[in-house]
Amino acid sequence: MRALVQRVSEASVKIDGETVGEIGHGMLVLVCAMDGDTDEKPTKLAAKLSKMRIFKDDEGKMNKSLVDVGGSALIVSQFTLSADTSRGNRPGFSTAARPNEGERLYEMFKDEVAKLGIPTACGRFGADMKVSLINDGPVTIWTEV
Repeated sequence: MRALVQRVSEASVKIDGETVGEIGHGMLVLVCAMDGDTDEKPTKLAAKLSKMRIFKDDEGKMNKSLVDVGGSALIVSQFTLSADTSRGNRPGFSTAARPNEGERLYEMFKDEVAKLGIPTACGRFGADMKVSLINDGPVTIWTEV
């Protein structure tokens, strides 16, 4: 699984003009299941993100995790993170998990994050979503498991 993580002051996602998820301080997680991902991947990614030290401590250093600061997570599926841009001008997405498998792994990931006690809000798999955020820092981290 791949994820693009942004430390945010606030973030929200809308579908057809309706806000379906929003958070305050925390992280926006854009996530993509890849072809061949196993059932262990959502658990590993959730654990990794919950412990990722990207929040400031009292000295202004990135030393605290999402759990440490009591932040929330806005989780949004984004298959375009699988983009292969190595040839031509049109990205290829053949390395993304097939839709049914991608949705199953996305749902597992959301459940794993919630099991860790992190307040979560979510987009909707496969929907045309409008994501708004205020990137805090800015801090943007790419990660894979």
